[in-house]
Order: sequence, then structure tokens, then C-alpha cells
Amino acid sequence: MIRYDNLKPAVIRVALGRERFEHPRFIALRSHYGYDSFYCIPGKDGAHEKGGVKGEIGRFRRRHLTPVPHVGSLAALNEALAAADARDDARRIGARAETVGAAAERELPLLRPLPAEPFDVAATLSCRVDAKARVCVRQSYYSVPARYAGRRLEVRLGATTIRVLDPSAHGKVVATHTRSLHKGTENLVLDHYLEVLVRKPGALAGSTALVAARACGAFTPTHQRFWEAARRAHGDAGGTRCLVGVLLLHRTMAPAAVSAGMDAALLLGNYDPDLVAVEARRRSEATTIGAPPPVPLPPSAAAAAGVVRPVPSLAGYDQLLTTSQEASA
Repeated sequence: MIRYDNLKPAVIRVALGRERFEHPRFIALRSHYGYDSFYCIPGKDGAHEKGGVKGEIGRFRRRHLTPVPHVGSLAALNEALAAADARDDARRIGARAETVGAAAERELPLLRPLPAEPFDVAATLSCRVDAKARVCVRQSYYSVPARYAGRRLEVRLGATTIRVLDPSAHGKVVATHTRSLHKGTENLVLDHYLEVLVRKPGALAGSTALVAARACGAFTPTHQRFWEAARRAHGDAGGTRCLVGVLLLHRTMAPAAVSAGMDAALLLGNYDPDLVAVEARRRSEATTIGAPPPVPLPPSAAAAAGVVRPVPSLAGYDQLLTTSQEASA
């Protein structure tokens, strides 16, 4: 049994005495973990029932949250709270001989084991994707791949994350976002709009998705240098299409490999996305084997050094053809 102070996420309405109308999701939660709830009497009549809880909260706040910590994200705050909770294991209550952690270890074998699967606390919603490839959840907007515009998708709303699933693809996750804490915000991923930007390259420069990609570090200075060089060589539209082709490589290749491919393309003065893909694969293969990645030579340097590429040969394919004919025979 766990004691509660009539918290709103669990209690829909307070009835007479200790009777409560609980939220269905909260009933499912405590049923999954096999415990019962005990609610304090509201007001002054139940003040003595929750003094220990209030006192413990005040002690933790004074010890670990004073002065108020400044963190960059909710995840960082949760990590700081977990570390503070771990430090409290060495604390002793009053004049007791054993620490809080030792008492918890002694009590652990007496507790019921946790279920094999954790309880999914996410709420299930059905949202329609608008013309800008966004779903509106709790008055905040989150992007999905542009091909889902106009369709209705399933959204799993969690405490810190939002997952968007495609019901027609057996619940395949098509987008994942960190849940926004403010109303009216936009959480856009540049990768969701790449197919549209191939047809409308002029929309990239002023897009909100590009600003978000720069802010989170997904769009690096290497991407910017490649984009600027490609636009000087092929014009704004052509250069932007080259960049979009490179951005599409991130779906199947590691960021470090794609970055190495862009560096090689800048050195060669060739901004074809296929060249970037080849150089990226070379980097990936060299990293897997353990050898240092090859450094491409500019055309002028290659000619000066007497580097001559061999004539392409199909001998390897002829050997495969011979082997296939022998197997058929």
C-alpha cells in the first residue's frame, strides 16, 4: 500500500471519507504492479497523516535542491536527482546504526518481484497530419515524414517523449520527439522534409526545420561549407539539391562517414552526392578494418604525382559467370 495526498493525475473526484474516483490509467498502473492506494483526508483533518511525507520532501529539497540547480534539459535534471538519491543511501536516520541503503538491501528480499514487462504509461491519441507534415499534440506541433500529410496517425504521449506510429504498417514508429513543455511550439526534424526539398530547393534556406537542425547540431559547419561550395558551382537550386542528396545519406550511414565524404568532395571540387556516398563507404570500410581512411588527391595533385588509375576490368564478373554456368551444369 502506498499513501497519496489526493494527487490530481490519480484522483478524478474526492468522495465521502476515503472513497475516491480514480483515473482509469492510474487503476491500470497499480493493478499492473500489484499494490493498493491509501488517500489522506483533505484539509486539516488529514494533516497528521502526511506530515512524514511533507517533512521528507522538505529535507530532500533543502539538502539537494538549494540553491536551485540550473540544468540544460529535463534529462539532465533527472540524472542529478538520481545521483542525489544515490547519495542518500549513505544517510542514517536519527541514531540508527545502519544506513538507509543497508536497510533497503535488508528489506529487498521481502518485496514482491517486479513484473516481467514495464507498464506503458503513454496515452494513446489519434491525430491527423496537417499540410505542413505536423501533428498537433497538446497544442504543440511535431513533424512527421512528409509522405504522411493528410493521413491520421497514432500518437503515444509519454511524460518526456512523443512517438508517432503508422497503424497501417503494424504500428511502425515513424517519428520520435522530446515532449515540449510549452504550448504553441514547433518541433521539426529536417529529415522529414527532404523529399519535398528535392522538388522545392528554394524553401530550405528559410525553413524552420533548418534552424532547428542547426540548433541541435544535426546540421554541422561541414554541411554549411559543402552547401556554399555546391551553390557556387551549380547555382542555388542545383547546389541545394546536392546538399539534400547528402542529407539523405544520413539515413543509412554514420554521421562521421558522411562528414568525411563531404570533406573529400570539397577537396576534389566535385559535389555529386554519389561521390560523397562512395567516399563515405570508403571511410566506413577503413574504420571497420582498422586502417586509416584514404585521403583523396585533387586532380592536379594526382596528375603531378603520376597517379594513373587502372583500366576497368570485368574479369571478376566473368569468373562469377563461369562459376554460375558450372553450377547449372
